[in-house]
Amino acid sequence: MVYQPAAGARDLLPLDVAQKRWIEDRLEQVFHRWGYHRIITSTLERMDTLMAGEAIVRPMVIQLQNGQNEELGLRPELTASIARTVVTRMEDATHPQRLYYNANVFRRNWEGRHNRQQEYYQAGVELLGAGGLLANGEVLLLVADCLTALDLQGWRLILGEAGITRSLLNAFPPEIRNQVRTAIANLDYITLDTLPLSAELHQRAKIMLDLRGDSREVLEKVSSLHLEPDQHEAINNLKSLVELLDGKFPLILDLSLIQTIDYYTGIVFEVVSDTNSQAKVLGRGGRYDQLLGLYHPQGKNIPGIGFELSIDDLYQILSSNQQLPQDIPTSHWLVVPETADAAAAAFAYAEKLRDSTQLIRVEIELSGSDAEAIRQYASDRSIAQIAWIKADGSSTIEAGC
Repeated sequence: MVYQPAAGARDLLPLDVAQKRWIEDRLEQVFHRWGYHRIITSTLERMDTLMAGEAIVRPMVIQLQNGQNEELGLRPELTASIARTVVTRMEDATHPQRLYYNANVFRRNWEGRHNRQQEYYQAGVELLGAGGLLANGEVLLLVADCLTALDLQGWRLILGEAGITRSLLNAFPPEIRNQVRTAIANLDYITLDTLPLSAELHQRAKIMLDLRGDSREVLEKVSSLHLEPDQHEAINNLKSLVELLDGKFPLILDLSLIQTIDYYTGIVFEVVSDTNSQAKVLGRGGRYDQLLGLYHPQGKNIPGIGFELSIDDLYQILSSNQQLPQDIPTSHWLVVPETADAAAAAFAYAEKLRDSTQLIRVEIELSGSDAEAIRQYASDRSIAQIAWIKADGSSTIEAGC
């Protein structure tokens, strides 16, 4: 029998881990510079937590069952778990809270394809307890700073506004509103043409499909629609955000942008890469001002906004561009006990080397091979120095490679 990982899972070998850590370390440095602190939440959650008030569809979640017949699942994303943690474990914390994570998530594949990936790695942030222009601007500029730290080329940010899009959809009959929403999300002109809508609503749907492109042009188009006062306010807020971000990074305004997770209440966005002439979504996020209220004992709403970046997709792009480390870190020292009774002295010598303010990688020679084989091993592993240790603790140092 050939043993393989479970379907949809994969193993990370040492070089894979080194490359993944290269990405994560650079993102973490950015998060720290912006004042964010790491949070770790449970991989396993109650289903009612994970579904976030039905914003996350049940088939997405890999479900489990415990001995008490309690419905449990593996987290498909981190925001709901962090929202639950903040309102139940950090109720006395001052706001805003700046939190970041680096974790794996699990999503069930219901497409029926064998070995389709179901475990993913993400890094992201949640800014909780702050609303308005400055908080929105901080998160979007933080996204840009992350991608700059990775030296990622050819990316752009697509910005939408879930509140505006949802309110524009309210003009459509309730019984087919979801069909209109899905068609717009998928840029599906054919389906829209077949829906039983009046000429006015058909025109409105087509305008919504075209609300994408240059920010000024999109804002002019949406302003041509019949809008309520709160819609005008949302558009003015969006205009202020666009002006704040002007020239900072490539930005496309897209009021047809609809996320598959439905807890967003304000701005939504996607980070898209055009590397190799193929668009790939590298991350997404948005504002969710009503999510934390689902978990709060008194139903108190706390504003929130955040984003996630896909480590897997960043890895693919950076790897194809040869931007990731091509070797695992090498050891600095190989410590060799010259005789059997020199073992204690060799371990003591290695401990002294490791007891440094800097990271010193030290290996003990374990095979008992002859000197030439040991030197060949050091050369093959690019180990810089070999320490030959006698039983009395004295040493002879030579260059390894």
